[in-house]
Amino acid sequence: MSDTVEAKVTHRFAASPERVYDTFLDPDRVRDWQAAWLRHGGMGGDVTASELNPIVGGTFLFADKREDGEARHWGMFLDLERPTRIAFTWIVDESEEDDPSEVTLIIEPEPDGPGAIATLYHAMDAQWADYVPQTEKGWQAMLEGLDSVL
Repeated sequence: MSDTVEAKVTHRFAASPERVYDTFLDPDRVRDWQAAWLRHGGMGGDVTASELNPIVGGTFLFADKREDGEARHWGMFLDLERPTRIAFTWIVDESEEDDPSEVTLIIEPEPDGPGAIATLYHAMDAQWADYVPQTEKGWQAMLEGLDSVL
């Protein structure tokens, strides 16, 4: 990606940064927050695949049923720094595999409380600039879904 655009969303959690981080990466909890993410995004929550290997270099695959067929999202973990940072590639089509977008989730302690503030950045090729609002809406739904299972 030579020219990029960035989607950015922020969410406050009542849970600690450690709980947010661990729930995001817990293979046993991913299906729960993935289904909640889809419901928050108005997509029903019918998860068809939920696989992840939460190590640097490990991969993940999320898939769900949509009106127009199955949506698949996959990638690889680039950086894992518990409890503050999760970075990964994000691919939704095979044509993106050689030049995937990158997502970084920064989790910080709430300054005045026991919770956490998560900010998610999604850097993608500038050709997708028109999709930034839609992308932000999707990631906001994901953070809300994660929050609902905490």
